[in-house]
Amino acid sequence: MHRRPTIVTAVAALAASAALLLSGCVAGEGSASGSTNTAGVTEGGTLNIDFATYNPLSLVIKKEGWLEKALKKQNITVNWVQSAGSNKANEALRSGAIDVGSTAGSAALLARSNGSDIKTIDIFSQPEWSAIVVGPNSDITSVAQLKGKQVAATKGTDPYFFLLQALEANGLSANDVTIQNLQHADGWAALQGGSVEAWSGLDPIMANAEKSGAKLIYRNVGFNTYGFLNATESFLSSKPDVAQTVVNTYEYARARALKHQDETAKILAEVAGIDPAVATTVITQRTNLDVSNIPGAAQLKVLKKVGPIFVQSGDVRSQKDIDAALDTLLDPAFAKKADPSAIGG
Repeated sequence: MHRRPTIVTAVAALAASAALLLSGCVAGEGSASGSTNTAGVTEGGTLNIDFATYNPLSLVIKKEGWLEKALKKQNITVNWVQSAGSNKANEALRSGAIDVGSTAGSAALLARSNGSDIKTIDIFSQPEWSAIVVGPNSDITSVAQLKGKQVAATKGTDPYFFLLQALEANGLSANDVTIQNLQHADGWAALQGGSVEAWSGLDPIMANAEKSGAKLIYRNVGFNTYGFLNATESFLSSKPDVAQTVVNTYEYARARALKHQDETAKILAEVAGIDPAVATTVITQRTNLDVSNIPGAAQLKVLKKVGPIFVQSGDVRSQKDIDAALDTLLDPAFAKKADPSAIGG
């Protein structure tokens, strides 16, 4: 026979529920997610954050262990996950595999326009990391000559959007070429193997390809969007103090990287497996780290140019979705409060 709970049992259950609410935990939560005390400080859990060869500051931070040191007193573990491209970082952010990820600005806009709950909390660079590349023996010397050709590019990344803009600037569209959607390293391999006739490349792979004889037939720094550091909205709302520590660390790393460019290039060479001279070219000639870290008007200006191309190419449903994303993507609050001095070397 089913028995109704006694008043004492009901009271005990309510008390237990209240205790859970007061402790900041709910059923299913554990030490992996951490908790926030009454002072608003996150205690325990794991920060899942990416590193990528297209984001030199992430490599420096990982190498030096600054985040681990800064979060140790809060008993927070740092889990580093490598992103092979902006598209992979976006996938990891959307799935919750990482809390913070680095992408090109165009990729961040694409993700937000298609419903990904991310915010840009810091600008890590203003790079010239994309160009149109052909093989050493290619007769192609202009974008116009790509008509009817096979071109490799990684959809959802700056090189892909660079290609679309380059085509448009030269009187062509994506329909005039056959785009093979290949990850960056695979695109270079396809160009070498002859299965494509051009590749929209990404540094440092592109710089290494250039050293091997590949030719950059079209460059336009204005078609490269900024390096965006993004975080999930759930992470920002539940652990704003940890997000601030991440941004503080990025700004500490920026100062160190600018002061020690040779060391930054050395770290890039080690992680990317490229010649130190090539890494030096990437850091000193194609990566502007000396840029304002605060997401704002400069980024919106370039994204507003890219947005309509997303709609034309079918990557975003409507301009309305682009406009909504432009209104909500950037969150400058953390960058404005950045305090590099809070991080010890």
